[in-house]
Amino acid sequence: MLDPTTGEVINRRLEHENGEAKKFYATLPSPARVGMEATCDAQWFERTLREHNHELWIGDAAEIRAAMVRKQKTDSRDALHILDLLLTNRFPRIWVPSPAERDLRQMLRHRHKLVRFRTSVMNQLHALAMGQGLCRKKKLWTKVGRKELEGLLLDPWASLRRKELLQLLDQLDPWIANLDAAVIQAAESRPPAVCLMQQAGVGPVTALAFVLTIGPVTALRAAKRW
Repeated sequence: MLDPTTGEVINRRLEHENGEAKKFYATLPSPARVGMEATCDAQWFERTLREHNHELWIGDAAEIRAAMVRKQKTDSRDALHILDLLLTNRFPRIWVPSPAERDLRQMLRHRHKLVRFRTSVMNQLHALAMGQGLCRKKKLWTKVGRKELEGLLLDPWASLRRKELLQLLDQLDPWIANLDAAVIQAAESRPPAVCLMQQAGVGPVTALAFVLTIGPVTALRAAKRW
């Protein structure tokens, strides 16, 4: 780090598990700018800095690495390199979604996993039905098809499997329906997603996922590629 009052570059290792880092950031005399390579989620670190009004810049790891003269990689050398990029206005800062946007990503990811799980359950039930000569395809999930599926004569373990798979299906449907409503609400509250949904075949899930992944077009340095 650079002390702006003295111009001194200070090299120090901070431990997070014992609370040393939190105490350090809390005692800094003025808001600091912190540079970090893009890595796995470090929301706990971002939250720590935000609590003390510090600014976090996250940079493109590949560009940071390419800007190094010496390719030997160590933690201390990387830290000095990032500091130099910040001081010389060469830090390759990238767009980072807000905490609310990342939480919406979690919602989309959760919905995606549940939908895949429901598809797996439905495929298993369809296989059980076909094994007994009942081939209804999509009609299997109508009231009449469901009644036929429940009325099939199966061996004890196959019958238990059918019963529990149907219970899973009945649990998953309302969960996914609630998430669908949340996706629609979130998509309709974002003008870029509303614009995307005007295109044929683009629904709220695709539109919201695209907007939350790409972010603002102005943040793209090579927007023409997109």
